[in-house]
Amino acid sequence: MQKVESHVQRQVENWFHNTLLLADHDVPFKYKRQKKYRSLKGARVDLIYYPSTESIAGMDFEVMNVVKVAIS
Repeated sequence: MQKVESHVQRQVENWFHNTLLLADHDVPFKYKRQKKYRSLKGARVDLIYYPSTESIAGMDFEVMNVVKVAIS
């Protein structure tokens, strides 16, 4: 279980792009939903994810793509 430090939701066309920052991690955890979701800030979550690389302005950044979020 990890504690969520920050949760940001941005709408891109018909999808909501969610970014989580977890305590003791320097890498953002990203996932998409079709509906807006309540804020997870301060919640304890269990994530299933895989590492990925995202290229922004010619620079590569490590991100984690979330497959499943379980809230406790």
